[in-house]
Amino acid sequence: MGLNTFDLALLALYLLGITLFGIHFRSADRSLKSYFLADRNIPWWAISLSIVSAETSTLTVISIPGLAYDRDFGFLQLVLGYLVARVVICLIFVPQYFRGEFYTAYQLIDRRFGRRLHRFTAGLFLATRAAAEGVRVWAISIVVAIALTNLFARFSIAPETRDILSVAIITLLTLVYTFEGGMSAVVWTDVVQMTIYIAGTIVGFFTILHLVPGGWGTVHGVAGGVGKFRVFDFSFSPSNSYSFWAGVIGGTFLTTSTHGTDQLMVQRLLAARSERQAKLALLSSGVFILIQFWLFLLVGASLYVFYKLFPPLVAFSSSDRIFPTFIVNRMPHGISGLLVAAILAAAMSNLSAALNSLSSTTVVDFVLRRRPQITEQRRVAISRFATVLWGIVLFGLALLSRHGGRVVEIGLTIISVAYGSLLGVFLLGILTRRATEWGAIVGMGCGLAINLYLWLGAAQFARWAGFSVAYTWLVAIGTVVTFAVGYGISLFISPPAERLNA
Repeated sequence: MGLNTFDLALLALYLLGITLFGIHFRSADRSLKSYFLADRNIPWWAISLSIVSAETSTLTVISIPGLAYDRDFGFLQLVLGYLVARVVICLIFVPQYFRGEFYTAYQLIDRRFGRRLHRFTAGLFLATRAAAEGVRVWAISIVVAIALTNLFARFSIAPETRDILSVAIITLLTLVYTFEGGMSAVVWTDVVQMTIYIAGTIVGFFTILHLVPGGWGTVHGVAGGVGKFRVFDFSFSPSNSYSFWAGVIGGTFLTTSTHGTDQLMVQRLLAARSERQAKLALLSSGVFILIQFWLFLLVGASLYVFYKLFPPLVAFSSSDRIFPTFIVNRMPHGISGLLVAAILAAAMSNLSAALNSLSSTTVVDFVLRRRPQITEQRRVAISRFATVLWGIVLFGLALLSRHGGRVVEIGLTIISVAYGSLLGVFLLGILTRRATEWGAIVGMGCGLAINLYLWLGAAQFARWAGFSVAYTWLVAIGTVVTFAVGYGISLFISPPAERLNA
């Protein structure tokens, strides 16, 4: 079907409005600190909402309901790990970042180890974040293509061209306000967009209850009867992504890496007014994220009941399409446009965060390391150019991400493969004084190699070991291997005296 004219008008109004709102934050202060850290003057509550918004992409909004539709509420076990990780980051990482005038997370590695490992970790972030973001950006096309079915059909636009246009429109609009407003635009549009997608999801949930005969009573009875509300699974299997052990242990390692070593999140903490406010923002974001994921899973369980009572004419090709298809085909006019706007809000929020963090890492960790004498005005100009360049790169990577399974798991797996070694290096630098740069480099290489094998050689490993390893364990494995090998190698290498007190 697709959205009608009124819904399309609402959607267009949202896209125009949020773009103009973001441009409004263009600062007269043309400094790098203003562009990348918003002058370190963002209140904790805005950073908290921005953190949640940044870790909520289109993948989250369309795939998490699909998990409950297919399975149960087991994903919440992973969220428990997310909460534990936030405490760990506040205790170990945040104090380190506020010991110096840092713009990126990887400057900490430079201070502790040296230039080689600094470039290696920053480069790994750029490659991994870009690859994962390409998958997330591609997920936009799933929603937009469904929403604009009628419009595309009217102009006889081929399906593949529809996907390209969908991604291009959202990428271009997000690029405009990120280019102009920098970090201030990113954070404050995050706040607005989180409000929109949470409000839209709540409206969607109650609309489903209204359409199901018997409302919540029927949803609770039917979904509960088949175990949709089950959260805990205490069985232990390395192949199970959503057991209690994989969730709490794997989730803790995963989020410690993504929120403690990933520039996309660390940049938000560095924009806080103080170390205390950064910690408050991170801890409070855990409360929001728990409520948010519970809400998304509740929508998925409700959709399971709805389609149990009213089976679709054509089976869904993927559980990722269930929620957006319901929005477009079953929601009342007006509400459909609001909910599609809500999903795009999550997409644009995540994309703007990625653009700003990729740009800051490129400029601070690479360009300025080679040319520190560049004037402040020139630095900002290069930063804006880097933002545009990364927008083009992410658009290209999105087009390469068209084939795959459940998109949220692909996105998380890409992160999981690389971030174990990244976290291992940070822990070597923060928790030990004996670790050396070459020891950390070798350890990082080993951790990355092990995880690449477990991912790309999964079938071969499963035949040899008799089991496969779920993506939720990859960060933990990579961290342990990196730390153990890195520390072991360092015992045979004398560290420079100045690094012992770094």
